[in-house]
Amino acid sequence: MTHPADQARPTPPARPDHPVPTPPTTHGWTLRSRISASLIGLLALICLVIGVFTHTVMSNSLYSQLDEQLHQASNRAASFDGSQGSQGGKGSQGSEMPDPLNTPGQGSGTLNARIVGTTILIGGVLDQRTGEGQQLNKDDAQQLAAVTPDAAPVTEDLSVGKYRLMAVTAAPSTADADGKSAILITGLPVESTRDTLFALDMTILLVASSGLVAIGLIGSVIVRRSLLQFERVSKVAGAVAALPLDAGEVRLAQRVATPDADPGTEAGNMGHALNALLDNVESALEVRRRSEARMRRFVADASHELRTPLASIRGYSELVAATEHLSDDGRTSLNRVVAQSHRMGSLVENLLLLARLDEGQKPTLAEVDLTRLAAETSRDFQVAAPSHQWRLSLPDAPVLVRGDAGQLARVLNNLLSNARKHTVEGTTIETGVFRSADGHHAVLTVTDDGQGIDQEFLPHVFSRFTRGDGARSGAEGTVGLGLSIVRGIVESHGGTISVASEPGATVFEVSLPLIVEVPPRPEQPPTVGP
Repeated sequence: MTHPADQARPTPPARPDHPVPTPPTTHGWTLRSRISASLIGLLALICLVIGVFTHTVMSNSLYSQLDEQLHQASNRAASFDGSQGSQGGKGSQGSEMPDPLNTPGQGSGTLNARIVGTTILIGGVLDQRTGEGQQLNKDDAQQLAAVTPDAAPVTEDLSVGKYRLMAVTAAPSTADADGKSAILITGLPVESTRDTLFALDMTILLVASSGLVAIGLIGSVIVRRSLLQFERVSKVAGAVAALPLDAGEVRLAQRVATPDADPGTEAGNMGHALNALLDNVESALEVRRRSEARMRRFVADASHELRTPLASIRGYSELVAATEHLSDDGRTSLNRVVAQSHRMGSLVENLLLLARLDEGQKPTLAEVDLTRLAAETSRDFQVAAPSHQWRLSLPDAPVLVRGDAGQLARVLNNLLSNARKHTVEGTTIETGVFRSADGHHAVLTVTDDGQGIDQEFLPHVFSRFTRGDGARSGAEGTVGLGLSIVRGIVESHGGTISVASEPGATVFEVSLPLIVEVPPRPEQPPTVGP
C-alpha cells in the first residue's frame, strides 16, 4: 500500500465561509512615521531658510565692511606723497615716486601697487605674519591690470591669496614714457571674511542638526504618546474583527475604555463611535441568534413530529403490499409510495441531525479506530457497488481518535456515497488513513479519479441543499444534505474538513485530533546500577 502523504494531490483550499484575515502589509508609512517625518522635514526647511538668510545677510555685511576698509586704505595710499621720510623709487622718467606700501596706517596683508599697463612700477603686499613687503609676479600684474579704475571692488585669486581689489587713477605726474597714467591698486585679503562665514555656516549647521535630532526624538515621543489612544482603539477593532461573527452565539465583550471614548477629541470621537457601532452589532447578532435558534427549534420539532406519521405511512404501505392483492399498476404505485416515504424519512432524519448539531449537541465520545472503521465501511461499499474500484491505504498501526463511532461512520459513509453517486462506473475510489506531519491529528481522505468538481461549485460544496449534478455526473438524485452533515459532525468533534478537486483527482480530507498516547508507568522505579 502506498501512503497517501507520499502521493501528489491538490492542496485543499481554505474554507470559503471562514475567510482568512488579510495580514497587514508592510508597504507605506504609519501615521506616526508620516507625522514625525513631516515635522522634521518642515523644521529642516525652516532651518535651511534661516541659515541661507543668515549667511546672505552676514556675507553682505562683512563684504560691505571689507569694501569700506578697502576704500579707506585706497584713499590713504592715493594721498601718500612720501613726505613722512619713507624711501621712494624712480619712475620711468627718473622722478621719485613714493612706495604706497609705506603709507601709514596700512594693515598687514594690504596690497598696494602702482602699475602702468601690465608693468608694476612700485608696490607689493605686506606679509600678514611679518609685515614686510612681498613682491608680486607677472601673473599678478596681469590680473591687477584687468581691474577697472574707479569701479566697484572685485575679488581675484592672486599668488598671495584671494584679494578684494579696487583701482583708482594715480596722480598725473606718475606716468610712463608714452604718457600713460599709472593706476593705483589697493587690495585687502578676504581670507578672514571667508573664515568668518565658514565658521558661521558650521555653527548654523551644528545648531540646526542638533536641534533637528533633539526635536525629532522629543517629537517622536510626543507623537507616539499622542497616538496611543488611537492604537488602543485600533486594538479593540482588531480584536472584534478576529471574532467568528458568521454563526453561533457571539458576545462582543470588547469595548473601548471610557477614557478613550470620551467625545471632544479626535480619538475620543472615534472610540465613542466604535462603541456605538459595537452596541449596534451586538444587538443585531442577538436578534440573529434568537431567529436562528427559533428556526433550529422549529426544524427540530417539525422533524421530530414528522417521524411518527412517516413511520405510519411506511408501515401501512408495507402492510397493504403484503396482505392485499393489487394490480400491477397499483403495486407499482404503492411501491413508489413506500420509496418516497423512505426518502422523506431519511430527509427528516438528516434535518433533525443538523438541527441538533446546530444547537451544539455534543457527541458521545469513545475511543474509535479510524483504520478499522475505514476498512469495514470500504468493504461494505465494495459489496454494494461492485461497479466501482475500491481501494484502501491504511497504516500498520491503529489510528485512534475520540468521538462518536456512529457519527464518524456516517461521515465516511456519506463521503464514499457522494463519491459513488457523482462518478461514472469504473472510477477508482480510495480511502486513506494516516497521521499528520505534526503527529497531533488523524487524517482521513476519500479520493477518486473522476471528472472532478466544477470550480464554480467547489466553494459551495458543503452548503445545505446544494447539489452538484451539473458538476459531477451521476444517475441518483440527492437532496444536498450529505456533505453538510459531514461538516457538522466533523466540527462537533473538533476537526476540520476540506476539499480539493481537479479533473482526475478529487480529495476530501478530514482532520481529527489524535488521542494522546501516554506510556504506562513502571510498577517499580528503575534501579540505578553501581
